[in-house]
Amino acid sequence: MSGRLRIHLESVDAKPIAVFNPGESVGELSVIDQKPASTFVVADQASRLLVVPEEIFWALIDASPRIARNLLFTLADRLRGSNAQMSESNRLQQQYSRQATVDELTGLHNRRWFDDMLKRQTMRSSMGGETLSLLLINVDHFSGYNDEFGRAAGEHALYGVAQTMMNNLRPTDLLARYGGQEFIALLADTSIAGAKLVAERLREAIAEAMIVMSDQSILPPVTVSIGVTEMKPFGTGEMLMTDVRAALDRAKENGCNCLAE
Repeated sequence: MSGRLRIHLESVDAKPIAVFNPGESVGELSVIDQKPASTFVVADQASRLLVVPEEIFWALIDASPRIARNLLFTLADRLRGSNAQMSESNRLQQQYSRQATVDELTGLHNRRWFDDMLKRQTMRSSMGGETLSLLLINVDHFSGYNDEFGRAAGEHALYGVAQTMMNNLRPTDLLARYGGQEFIALLADTSIAGAKLVAERLREAIAEAMIVMSDQSILPPVTVSIGVTEMKPFGTGEMLMTDVRAALDRAKENGCNCLAE
C-alpha cells in the first residue's frame, strides 16, 4: 500500500532481482502451489502491506473473475520478466565465455583456447597416426617498432599480422595469439615439408603488408621469425611446444625474418 520492497533470490545479501512499489503483490505463488517461498522479500523503506490470508485469497478467486484475471496478468508479467532475465543472463554468459577465449585486440583465439585445442589435436593425431605440424610466429624487433612509431602503431601492426595470417591459412588450421607479439598455428594433416611452405608464405605476406593507421597513414611493415616443427610418433603437446620453441630460437639466431625447424 506504501513503501518499497526488494526481492532477492539467493540471500538478502545478494543483488536484488526486482523492486516492488505500491500496488504490487508478493507471495501469491506460494499460496497457489503450496511450496516454500522461492525469494527473500525485504522492506527497502518503511512500508505498509495488506495481508490476505489463504482462505480469503481463494474465496476472492472463486467469487471474482476480475481478481482471477488480474492475478493471471500479474503472473504472466512476472514470467516474462523472468524470461528476459534468463535471456540476459545467457547473453552475458556467452559474452564472458567468448572473452575468456578470444584476444580482444586481434580477434583471434587466445592462449587459453589454444592450449586446450593442442591437447585435443595431439591426442587425435597420435591415435589416428596423422601428421600434425606447429608454427610459432614472433614479430621481429617489436619493442623497437613501438618505440619508433608508438603503441597505437604496434597494436595496428599486430592486428595486421593476425589478419594476414588468417587470409593465408586454411579454415581448418588453428590460429591464436599466444601472447605479446607471438602467434601460433596448428596445421592438421600437414607434414614438416608442407608446414615450411605455409610458414614461408606467411613470412612473405607479412613482410609485404603495410600497416594502415586509423587516420589512413601508412607505416612500414613488420617482419616475423617462425619456428616450424612436426609432431613425432607418440608425441604430446608439451613435446611439440618444446620443439617449436627451440626452432623459433634458431630462427632468431639466424638473423630474424626467416624460418627454422
